[in-house]
Amino acid sequence: MTSSPNNPLAEKVDTLWKFSSTLLQTIPPLRWVGYTLLFLTLIDLIVLVIPPQFTNPVWEFQTIGAIVERVAVPLIGFVLVFYGGQNLRAKWELPLLKILSLLTLLFGIILLLFIPLSVINTFRINQQSNTQIETQVEQRVTQIQQVQQQLQQATTPEQMEELLSRLDTQGRSPDIQSAQELEEIKNQLSEFVSRSEKATQTQAQTTRKNRKIVLFKNSIKWNLGALISGILFIAIWKATAWTRQRT
Repeated sequence: MTSSPNNPLAEKVDTLWKFSSTLLQTIPPLRWVGYTLLFLTLIDLIVLVIPPQFTNPVWEFQTIGAIVERVAVPLIGFVLVFYGGQNLRAKWELPLLKILSLLTLLFGIILLLFIPLSVINTFRINQQSNTQIETQVEQRVTQIQQVQQQLQQATTPEQMEELLSRLDTQGRSPDIQSAQELEEIKNQLSEFVSRSEKATQTQAQTTRKNRKIVLFKNSIKWNLGALISGILFIAIWKATAWTRQRT
């Protein structure tokens, strides 16, 4: 058989047809993967929000972060479910797709509403953390001041030994033999107490700073994630307008 000039074109058309047929065969399994991802997302979401603690800013903040961290899964799931448009659809899918399309809009709005709530909770948590640290510092400083007062009142070796025994976790105390030893131990303990008070203040400042950095880093990351994800969900809703059209 002699080859005609149209043979190369026919071969390209045949290759394209085979590719399209193969591509169509991949649509149903990809959609089922999408449905599975959405179902797993639903289970994960239920586990995250139960039991709810809506008046707890820490719970709200961490829950928002957990949802945003997992948002890639439902995004991929929705894309796979809507993949291929109306082609190769079962009858039961059409009303379901309409509901899923509306859910993408709902998810997008909820994610965008997460942002102001997350910002408010960020400052509330920061304030609570500072209050907690200040309370702990005050308690520690009060204990130190009590030791300082007891130290000033200890004027005999017996009183100093009793004080040291209370301060030692195992109840041990040195045997003070002279007034000189008493004065030396008293000076050493006074210096140690003063250093402890300064160390408490320094540690409190460091803890406050580190907590604030971690808190605001997570807040920025999760708020940006909520913003981008919310926009993507709304974009999916717009792109799936065909599911809401009357046939």
